[in-house]
Amino acid sequence: MLVLASKSPRRQQILSDSGIPFALRSVDVPEQRRSGESPADYVRRLAQEKAFAVAMFEGEIILGADTVVVVDDQVLEKPSDARDATRMLELLSGREHEVITGICLRSDASTIVDLATTRVRFVRLTLEEIVAYVASGEPMDKAGAYAIQGLASKFIDRIEGSYSNVVGLPVALVYRYWREISGQTATT
Repeated sequence: MLVLASKSPRRQQILSDSGIPFALRSVDVPEQRRSGESPADYVRRLAQEKAFAVAMFEGEIILGADTVVVVDDQVLEKPSDARDATRMLELLSGREHEVITGICLRSDASTIVDLATTRVRFVRLTLEEIVAYVASGEPMDKAGAYAIQGLASKFIDRIEGSYSNVVGLPVALVYRYWREISGQTATT
């Protein structure tokens, strides 16, 4: 049994949509980047901390994950308020950035920590578009202040890599490791 150590409704939806059976065991882990910590190391560490923060019972595989948006070596997490969301969207406007998700799957026998990176390019946004999008409320609990699967889909010029990673969970990568740990064979 896969156990998702996350409160994220997007991660839950991705797993549900992909047909991967899972249970939910939410966890609160402080998301504080350490001085000098690279974005990749940061998301891997947080994913591992989340996976180890919940109780594990026999036969379970715990999945922890964390996602950040990176532009100009700046890590953009969830905005603190509307002003912060506006700042982030102005940074992303007309540019390419990376979405990095760290994952950790742990069982009694093994622990796998990895990450996925997707490159995303935004169209150039007007201030009016940014203000209207922020006013919708959608950016407020999203890394980088946008949801590719929502209203912000119209702002995305192109992506290179996993779409589900941008939503919050690189499902193909998770599935591959879940099968490896659980000894599962491919199913439809």
